[in-house]
Amino acid sequence: MGRDHLLSLRPWESPETTSWQRLPMNAVDRRSGALSLDGSWHFQLLPSPTGASGEWTLADVPGVWTMQSPHDLPQYTNVQMPFGDVPPHTPAANPTGVYERSVDIPAEWAGRRIVLQVGAAESVLLVHVNGRQVGISKDSHLAAEFDLTAVVRPGDPATVRFTVVKWSDASHIEDQDQWWHAGITRSVLLYTTDPLHLADVTVRAPRDGRLRVDCTVRDTAGPLPEGWYVTAALDGQLLSQDTEFDRLNAEDMRVSDFYGEARLRTVVRDVRPWTAETPELYELAVRLHRSDGSIADSSHHRVGFRDVEIVGRDLLVNGERVFIRGANRHDFHPLTGRTVTADDMRADLVVLKRFGFNAVRTSHYPNDPTLYDLADELGLYVVDEANIESHDHAHEIADDPRYLPAFVDRVSRMVLRDKNHPSIIVWSLGNESDYGANHDAAAGWVRRHDPTRPIQYEGAAKIDWTDEKLASDIACPMYAPIEDCVAHALSGRQTKPLIQCEYSHAMGNSNGTLADTWAAIESTPGLQGGFIWEFWDHGILQRVNDGRPAGRGGVGLYDNGVTAPGHRWAYGGDFGEAIHDGAFIADGVVFPDRTPKPVMYEHREIAGPVRLTYDEGVLRIHNRQHFRGLEWLAAEWLLVGADGTTLRAPASLPEVEPGGSTQVPLPFPPPEPSAGETWLTLRVTTADDEAWAPLGTEVCVPQVRLAAAATDTPPEPATGPAVTLDADALLVHPLLTSAPRLSLWRAPTDNDELGGMAARWHDWGLDALVRKVVDVREEGSRVVVLSEYATGAGPVRHEQVFTPVTGGIRVEESAELPAGLDDAARVGTVFETVPGLDVLDWYGQGPWESYPDRSTGAPVGHHSLPVDELFTPYLRPQESGGRHGVRRFTLSAPDATGLAVELGAPGQVSVNRYRAEDLAAATHHDELVPRPGCVVHLDAAHRGLGTASCGPDTSAGYLVAPGTHRWEWTLRVL
Repeated sequence: MGRDHLLSLRPWESPETTSWQRLPMNAVDRRSGALSLDGSWHFQLLPSPTGASGEWTLADVPGVWTMQSPHDLPQYTNVQMPFGDVPPHTPAANPTGVYERSVDIPAEWAGRRIVLQVGAAESVLLVHVNGRQVGISKDSHLAAEFDLTAVVRPGDPATVRFTVVKWSDASHIEDQDQWWHAGITRSVLLYTTDPLHLADVTVRAPRDGRLRVDCTVRDTAGPLPEGWYVTAALDGQLLSQDTEFDRLNAEDMRVSDFYGEARLRTVVRDVRPWTAETPELYELAVRLHRSDGSIADSSHHRVGFRDVEIVGRDLLVNGERVFIRGANRHDFHPLTGRTVTADDMRADLVVLKRFGFNAVRTSHYPNDPTLYDLADELGLYVVDEANIESHDHAHEIADDPRYLPAFVDRVSRMVLRDKNHPSIIVWSLGNESDYGANHDAAAGWVRRHDPTRPIQYEGAAKIDWTDEKLASDIACPMYAPIEDCVAHALSGRQTKPLIQCEYSHAMGNSNGTLADTWAAIESTPGLQGGFIWEFWDHGILQRVNDGRPAGRGGVGLYDNGVTAPGHRWAYGGDFGEAIHDGAFIADGVVFPDRTPKPVMYEHREIAGPVRLTYDEGVLRIHNRQHFRGLEWLAAEWLLVGADGTTLRAPASLPEVEPGGSTQVPLPFPPPEPSAGETWLTLRVTTADDEAWAPLGTEVCVPQVRLAAAATDTPPEPATGPAVTLDADALLVHPLLTSAPRLSLWRAPTDNDELGGMAARWHDWGLDALVRKVVDVREEGSRVVVLSEYATGAGPVRHEQVFTPVTGGIRVEESAELPAGLDDAARVGTVFETVPGLDVLDWYGQGPWESYPDRSTGAPVGHHSLPVDELFTPYLRPQESGGRHGVRRFTLSAPDATGLAVELGAPGQVSVNRYRAEDLAAATHHDELVPRPGCVVHLDAAHRGLGTASCGPDTSAGYLVAPGTHRWEWTLRVL
């Protein structure tokens, strides 16, 4: 009957009801010594909150039933809601999970306060214990605590039941770009305290070492007892009671018999400040004493001394203007959905640190408390974001007074829980929820409670970045073109730091112009960085035979971004859902198994702590950090020559102040003019074990060119084999199964598809070029073939000149693109080889994938990889695996036979097992069938990648322009 009474209130359609009998949020960590209720629970899935009971099964807690039950599977939407009901209403078909288990309450807990903590439940939680109503909670990403002291008896078993309703009024403000799940997503525990307990602890630790600790004390047994007091010690150093604070409290009658406050202070001499580069932490122990000195309660915190402030248009950490090199991160795991472990979170942050990121935005909700502990420890700046996104109904909800309690509740509880973490430098009011009075109310609460940190909210600065709105101290737009950002910073109207909350959308083969973006940021006062969207590709491991999530049993069925046979990475629509947003969920810088995508190496180099410059014979090393010297790094020099040699020498990094540079001697003799192209690389690694990287971990590989390639190359004599053409005037070669042809099209990337380029290319017919031979003539030993291709933008004239040379054939080509063909995908040559040529060795940029507008992270060198490892398995097959700036390469068999190609000028080269049409036709990788030979593209021009799936396209300089393109290459047999 109790359960029926709670259900009759229909709290899932009452936005004014944020909770019932839920305890206030606080910053006292109770995880240590608690009784875990994680494990296997009895479970049944009902069709609605008022539906009839069904059969009991078992379910994992924590866990989402959408990854465990065949009756309610994951669904992905971005903006649109998964159902059509308007706020605050929900659909009649509303899956509801009922969890139940028995727990033995320890007998030694008699006389103590007993609290149940549910780490997170999605989206409405109703709690019953021993058949009695205990409470209600909303907010799918913060813990709910309930006092069970009067409900359970120590020494006896208790029955705990959770009813979790999937769709609710809260769903309308949890409309985030991620999978919809449901269940108990974080750990459940019971803990106990003395009735006299610490209700909250607030730590203020500025960089000057003046520590202040404020404590709130309560007694659930009644009025506070006489004589209680609080002590604290920081790394063993005792704090002093703030007697002036006590006197003023007494005089102002701010305290009552039921409410106690205490303030303690100390000054830490020679304090070691906390920053993301130097995450120095101190141990703080707080103890609540009874009058006889015995300890009633205690709390432990790790303290980092640091300041955050905005001065003019600069965000300062410890007085320094820092660049925010951030990533947006969701809670995600390909086997468990929204449920992640402490090891998962550590692995996420370790990857970010190793690739140069120094900041995380918790998009778009508070994370598990463990993540902030890890950010404190490893050194990452955090923008802590409230669980508010009303994307589909943003405008009407922003000013809806029915949702006012939810906005203030979610923001205030986040701040109350997380305020003591030094890693958190900014509070965020949520995401993509328009802007209204509800935001101002939440911002006002934060400013009063925590004046030590700024607030940001993109919706308050969406249109005019200079607008002095209460709700944002930072201009934090999304996907603003860098040109607009620079213009704003130079306009004289900028009043706030400009740090994009989202930029450089990482969907598929993407993140073009990242280096150009950062060059502008670093050279423009007022611009301080941003957060890439996003960390994860949210592919769920799916069994192909039945379409179900693989679940926890899928461990080991993926590696390096590739799934095992019979499995694939699922995205929107793959679970049979009618309403979805497709592969837009796959927009991260790592694959679902946390394998870094090639863009990570680009970011690592851009963010690297060390840079090189070489100008007029002067070599300089630059320290690009804000707070740290180079003593934590080791290095070695590499001299890369065009002749195939690579010389190595140890490097001793000089002392360089943060932000400074110093001249160093060349580690090798200057190259002779006849040596040709020569590159100097500094391979930088960790000198010792770091919390996020063992000794020897590569940190960056800055590179400078010491000498350019020779420009005058004498012509080769025509002493090679005769040129043979088939009936269609195509080259016949014993190692080629498909002759060299003109290529103007690529398998569309996600950016190409969503940015509209793919549709234009299709309309122009670039994906199905029809060749017409215009003329074939012999000029001595040379053969000239002139062809024409009809396109929707006008004819393309293509000339190939074949010349025998020693050991092979030189091919000189030109393609004349009409004015209307102003944005082709590529201009170059494509051919296919015989099977068995399985290893690519090349001189050029690498070893990872690179493209014209994403090549900073791929140093020039001599590289080698198996052909099957060149291809990048983006979740939706598309153009991938290219290498930029290739000068020459060989494709060889195990016996070293094969072919060699030398390009007349550095070009874009790709070698893989798939034709462009193979990739374009597939929706998932399990549909691809590798060809036995290699498909080789040699591009004189290749369109940049950009980020047009959600953000700016590539810059004009990376487009394939109309006009005449010329290129040449020489094919030889090894």
